[in-house]
Amino acid sequence: MAQDVKSGVSGSQSDSLFEPNILKRYSFDKVFAIATWVATFFGLTILAILLFDVFSDGLPRLSWSFLTSFPSRRPSAAGILSPLVGSIWLLVTVAMIAFPLGVGAGIFLEEYAKDNWFTQLIEINIANLAAVPSIIYGLLGLQIFVRWMEPITQGRSILTGALTLSLLILPVIIISTREALRAVPDSLRQAGFALGATRWQVISQQIFPLALPAILTGTILALSRAIGETASLITIGALTYIAFLPDLSPKGLQSPFTALPIQIFNWVSRPQEEFQINAAAGIIVLMMVLILMNSTAILLRNKFQSKR
Repeated sequence: MAQDVKSGVSGSQSDSLFEPNILKRYSFDKVFAIATWVATFFGLTILAILLFDVFSDGLPRLSWSFLTSFPSRRPSAAGILSPLVGSIWLLVTVAMIAFPLGVGAGIFLEEYAKDNWFTQLIEINIANLAAVPSIIYGLLGLQIFVRWMEPITQGRSILTGALTLSLLILPVIIISTREALRAVPDSLRQAGFALGATRWQVISQQIFPLALPAILTGTILALSRAIGETASLITIGALTYIAFLPDLSPKGLQSPFTALPIQIFNWVSRPQEEFQINAAAGIIVLMMVLILMNSTAILLRNKFQSKR
């Protein structure tokens, strides 16, 4: 009985000793939570204001003629046909180049490469390259693909832009692929090896199908970044005015090109208000393309997850 009284007294003393610290900590947590809510609300408010301004200016300009007309010096007759087709060409070509290279590199580094100083050096460089500004990739593409590989790429062409943007998003695809493979339990690998399967059979038939939804999501998000890049395309010399469409053949990859971000940048730099309205309409079209790509990522992820 006496021990219970002593323990009760000591417990009340400890509670009174730690109560100020607990109250102080909880009050700090409340302040931090309020600050994060304020920051979030401020960012969403600014975004809403920008979207309202863009849509109020650009929606009246959107029409079928705007989508099917070439750029023009007359703002009332200007359209985005060649930039839109150029962006689609870039998107398809970048996907064909970056997806197999990035996924293959991610599988090799995660499943095959041994942990030594060389692979650690590669991993550090990949992580650093993911944070390099896009204009640096533009300078690299200008030197390698425009100047050194001019007989192959024909200088400032769709192929040059696609190769430059592929370098830009390769680190992101490699990192997302490795993270998706790490999320698959090791027990599946051990079970496959125990049944006598080779490493490639385990990866191709068990690991890769389970990691594919996350890989596709990361790849499409990386492509979404590529389609909105401007600095790297300006650096390699993408044109701001093209009144023709590239050939729908392999030779079309060597044609000059423009893209939606380049055309929007060109219109924004004009002093006439009509070109500013055209730029707002172009921004809406670019946003619709990005939303379509992100929706595709969600649908593909849900489709492959349902097959598990």
